Amino acid sequence: MASDTTSLAMDGAGNFGPAGDGRRSAWNGLFFTPKDVFDFLLGLVLLVLLSPVLLAVAAAVKLSSAGPVLFVQDRWGQNGSVIRVFKFRTMRVECEDRLAARQTERNDPRVTPVGHVLRRTSLDELPQLLNVVRGEMSLVGPRPHALGMTVEGRPNAEAVPAYFQRYRAKPGITGLAQIKGYRGPADTIEHLAQRVRYDIEYIASSSLLLDLCILAKTGFKMLHDPSAR
Repeated sequence: MASDTTSLAMDGAGNFGPAGDGRRSAWNGLFFTPKDVFDFLLGLVLLVLLSPVLLAVAAAVKLSSAGPVLFVQDRWGQNGSVIRVFKFRTMRVECEDRLAARQTERNDPRVTPVGHVLRRTSLDELPQLLNVVRGEMSLVGPRPHALGMTVEGRPNAEAVPAYFQRYRAKPGITGLAQIKGYRGPADTIEHLAQRVRYDIEYIASSSLLLDLCILAKTGFKMLHDPSAR
């Protein structure tokens, strides 16, 4: 497992490897891009507008099973920093897998009844708006993966050599790969490789207009195709 101070440094091939201190807020610097400002303002607005939904989901999680409302997990952030990502808890406490050694499966017995609904509708991801406002995540970007995630028994970076190139951008709540149908567990190397290709494509063509399009398509899919989760 990577430590709390793990981060990555990019080598000449554009890949990242272990390097010194990592966990820090994006707001520690003095330079903000238009995307940073866009994320902060829209993230704050969404937190306020969705506060009734957040409270209702929190109550449902708390009343339906023992344990905390939120699940907090260390995941890879931009440039390989380690960030703590917030989600509504969807699994029974005794079954939580903070290293993501075993990815969630369809009809996974570890998931609570309320958790199944939250995962199908992506409502479990809403607390990540806090990560956005804190400057650790973006509304749109490659999804942040847990440090110990594997595919077909191999670490992600070993299975897909270009894997860490996706962390050149700030991770997002949704992204190009997700609206292309690559959501949920990456259970095969080919599935993960295609996700990485879409993530790198997004980074190469990133713009506020593209972000707005992805957000609109994400909202449409959530309303009309919740099973896509």
